[in-house]
Amino acid sequence: MNTKNLVLMSLLVGVGAVLYIIIPGFNGGMKPDFMLTMMFIGILLFPDAKSVFLLGISTGVISGLFSTFPGGFVPNIIDKSVTAFVFFALILVVNKYAKKLPIAIALTCVGTLVSGTVFLSTAIFIFGADVPFVGLLLAVVLPAIAINAIAFFVIYPIIGKLIKRTKFETALTV
Repeated sequence: MNTKNLVLMSLLVGVGAVLYIIIPGFNGGMKPDFMLTMMFIGILLFPDAKSVFLLGISTGVISGLFSTFPGGFVPNIIDKSVTAFVFFALILVVNKYAKKLPIAIALTCVGTLVSGTVFLSTAIFIFGADVPFVGLLLAVVLPAIAINAIAFFVIYPIIGKLIKRTKFETALTV
């Protein structure tokens, strides 16, 4: 893993954090997780276990720090770590098709659903949060899937074009 890749991954996480902070919440302060979208882009660019681990942990910690969910720090770390490796496994399954925008958007939707499910399950079953699982799944996770898909549709091609113009060695340039 070289320094350029680490810098690009940290930039993606940083942009995700800024988007996460400035986007207003809905349904009682809950907000879509743009950190997740940027993590997915990072995993698509650097599909190797070390990068996936770093992106999952760093995204989880930073998401947890800014979480508006009561007791959301640890569930965020667990959620992002699990989701990162599930997303990575999905990329390995679809292999060369993962670079195509429609497939990448579908993977983002699946990844967001996994993330929301793992987060809510962790918060409720491990930490005892008194929240309705199905209610939050419908009110927060489903809109987040749509918002993340739209954000991914806009951001991924831009990053892809920028990457191709640079000397970064990513999955898109190989």
